Amino acid sequence: MRISVFGLGYVGCVSAACLASAGHEVVGVDVNPLKVDLVARGLAPVVEERIGELTAEAVRSGALRATADVAEAVGSTDVSLVCVGTPSAPNGSLSTAYLERVAEQIGRALAAGTPAAAETPAPEPPAAGAGRHTVVFRSTMLPGTCEDLLVPILERESGLTAGTGFGVAVNPEFLREGTSVRDFFDPPKTVIGELDRVSGDVVAALYEGLPGEVFRVPITVAEMTKYTDNAFHGLKISFANEIGAICQALGLDSHQVMDVFLADRKLNVSPAYLRPGFAFGGSCLPKDLRGLVYAARRADVSVPLLAHVLPSNDDHLRRAFELVTAAGGRRVGLFGLSFKPGTDDLRESPMVELAERLLGKGYDLRIYDANVSLSRLVGANRDYIASRLPHLGDLLSGSAGEVLAHADVCVVGCKDPDVLDALAGAGDRVIIDLVRLPDAAARRAHPGYVGLGW
Repeated sequence: MRISVFGLGYVGCVSAACLASAGHEVVGVDVNPLKVDLVARGLAPVVEERIGELTAEAVRSGALRATADVAEAVGSTDVSLVCVGTPSAPNGSLSTAYLERVAEQIGRALAAGTPAAAETPAPEPPAAGAGRHTVVFRSTMLPGTCEDLLVPILERESGLTAGTGFGVAVNPEFLREGTSVRDFFDPPKTVIGELDRVSGDVVAALYEGLPGEVFRVPITVAEMTKYTDNAFHGLKISFANEIGAICQALGLDSHQVMDVFLADRKLNVSPAYLRPGFAFGGSCLPKDLRGLVYAARRADVSVPLLAHVLPSNDDHLRRAFELVTAAGGRRVGLFGLSFKPGTDDLRESPMVELAERLLGKGYDLRIYDANVSLSRLVGANRDYIASRLPHLGDLLSGSAGEVLAHADVCVVGCKDPDVLDALAGAGDRVIIDLVRLPDAAARRAHPGYVGLGW
């Protein structure tokens, strides 16, 4: 495939050299004449493992060249891969100036090189890459940037319509500086945000044969994935560093501690706990977090990340409470009460906390949990619920159907089969989903359905 790569920084330089080495015909484009000159002479503008050799070989074979002429680059290629920077302003806002400039330039180049007839939709979608140019944004940008800002610029400057006159896709990169060439050829995943199927096919063809799962998703989802990844990477680093600071203060070897932590592939390093849902609770997580933060304070160690986990959890509970109050109904049915499915443990359950807040505001509440029976609660579990919901016996119902019949607003905190069966007859009641019901995607079209984080 013939590809123009805009921006010859880390991402652009690596993408250009790697695509050229994979057999594509690549043109690097940059406003900096020094970078253009370096690539033209077979030299990489960045220092990176293997990038020098790949660049030299690609230029020597004729698979890679560089230019500052945007019109020539776009006119001689099928795909434009945009890899320009999106620097951060002091207040954290994203600068899209370089993206906007490149979109304008590509749009004008499309206008100059595309006959007006190309605007007429073909009766059948063209084969991938045939008959139209595809603009692929690889730069990191916030959700909505492509469709709300860049596509309108491309359409205005080109006089064409996205999806017919030209293709558009978002293809975030997951390259780490220092190992980016290895990461390119052995990616953890490939994410393709496609405006239309044909645009996605073009991007998929660029990476054909590479390992890793391929995700073809809406453009906004693709834009969000890079931020999600990087936020989690920062979270992991900060978490490990705070644990290290506590271990040092207590005289422990933090690396020995983390070796044990990392050995757990079932819960610790896994998909476990990484699906948006309701707040956490139970007899362990809240207690142990409080204890760890207390130990850090006693040792005079600042742990802002760990210290804010419980407040963050409480904020999430507050979001659920505010969804109920915004619904307007006064009769509320609560489906689920224990902190975890399949147990009757009510200690520090976020559902108990939610019930307590609703009762405190005068809501008429009924509760159903197949695993919770007041007569079977014993010990600390019974003591806890007696202190938080002393009239639980009056609130519990014997069936999900009874709770549904009572409720104007259904708050769903479990996925028990009897609850799912009852909700099938919810009619026009408001459903506040805290667990992502199995049919959540279909329910989102219902005006009374609200998902907590989806």
